[in-house]
Amino acid sequence: DGRGLSNSLISRVQALLPSERWPQLQGLAVATGPGGFTGTRLTVVMARTLAQQLGCPLLGVSSYALMAPRLELQLPQSMQGQPFWITQELPRRGVVGGQYQITSGQVHELSLPTLLPDGSSPQPAVEAQLDVAEDVALLLQLLQRSYGAGDALPWATVLPIYPTSPVGAV
Repeated sequence: DGRGLSNSLISRVQALLPSERWPQLQGLAVATGPGGFTGTRLTVVMARTLAQQLGCPLLGVSSYALMAPRLELQLPQSMQGQPFWITQELPRRGVVGGQYQITSGQVHELSLPTLLPDGSSPQPAVEAQLDVAEDVALLLQLLQRSYGAGDALPWATVLPIYPTSPVGAV
């Protein structure tokens, strides 16, 4: 729905939270990707713009970091707590992978999601799996934790993750 989102993003957000209430926001959070190019770009740009204009903190978290705690549970118990990869095969593009480790309930992003070299097969690895409800709940928990800790969370540092170029090799 990325392309259609460009025409309806503002109205969708206003349906959830009317714009007259936006100044009451104390912080914003956004998943930075990887994801569909248009949807990722639009949501990150909107979050950055709102955070800048409202003067509120913005937390950006990769989609893979959000799914890491639940995907780690697919690994054998003896491998939990150790570094592991989250991968996703993209038709005609290759495999995108990021490396994660969960320690004391904290997600450590050891390697941002990127297009892996052809033929590479990092191990241990689990396939990326979206669970929007769980991922959004974790994103909001992370924002609450960061805000409560007084983290700066500047909007200017939040950028979308594009493991592959939408225009091919540059």
